[in-house]
Amino acid sequence: MESYALLIAATLNAGTVLAIAAMGLLINEKAGIVNLGAEGMMLCAAIAGFAAVVHTGSDALGFLAGMAAGAVLATIFGVLVIYLSTNQYATGLALSLFGVGFSAFVGIGYVQEKLPPRPSFEIPFFADIPLIGPALFKQHPLVYGVIAFVFALIWFLYKTRSGLVLRSVGESPESAHALGYPVRRIRLYAVIAGGALCGLAGAYISVSYTPLWVEGMVAGKGWIALALTTFATWRPARILLGACTGYGHVSELQGAAGPGRGRVSGLYQGRAYAAFYMDAAALVALCPALSRAIGLGLCPDAAGHRRQPGAALPNHSFGR
Repeated sequence: MESYALLIAATLNAGTVLAIAAMGLLINEKAGIVNLGAEGMMLCAAIAGFAAVVHTGSDALGFLAGMAAGAVLATIFGVLVIYLSTNQYATGLALSLFGVGFSAFVGIGYVQEKLPPRPSFEIPFFADIPLIGPALFKQHPLVYGVIAFVFALIWFLYKTRSGLVLRSVGESPESAHALGYPVRRIRLYAVIAGGALCGLAGAYISVSYTPLWVEGMVAGKGWIALALTTFATWRPARILLGACTGYGHVSELQGAAGPGRGRVSGLYQGRAYAAFYMDAAALVALCPALSRAIGLGLCPDAAGHRRQPGAALPNHSFGR
């Protein structure tokens, strides 16, 4: 029973990382921007958050540093794809590669560093319930915060005027521009918000999920979050459900045998880390295709398009 409780708790913990990152990517894609740089942003945020905690001893500052790192990288990405009209897919891949190399370079001096003792969290009374107590009620507060954030995001996207404008920018940017909305500015704000969330996910990995720094410790979770966004058909509630069930379980299995991880690795001693990484890669490749094949949902119409309403038109486009 204890092993199952630990497995459920670890799955929810891993799912929290995926849910936060996927929510950021969801906001990006709702605004019509596809950011493939989540892996790189999360790695840079992981080392930024870890370094902040090492030097200050404050987890809160670590999370803020991670969010700041993600927001800065997202701003650079946003300026390139929105104002300079670079290819979103190529720029995102470049950002991901940059993040992998930059985090490895900066993190060389932090490989042997240790964080202050990690606090333990539990909800009184509920944490003592057999099986479900250790599984559900001894989690980091951010795990519960993600659930609240999902409901807040649902309300924002579907119940507010600002959410409607954001979705219209992703579905029909020409119409939004014709109505006077600053499409490029709205998209930039959405990209920065998404980057900050990816940064929070990265910082959570190095500060709480696995409180250490190892090169490449994000281990593909940025790509899994990207696939989760697609498979959940760009619905926040489905992202949370997928992150805390199938995707979170696969992510935990993929990390169980990896360096610095493995709170439940005893359950899977016969499986190699490389095999789980392969499973995760297959999930990333197959789930978006399956989602589209069975008609679960469609991507926002303008997602990935280079044309930015409000940008200067080429000379030959003006009527005579």
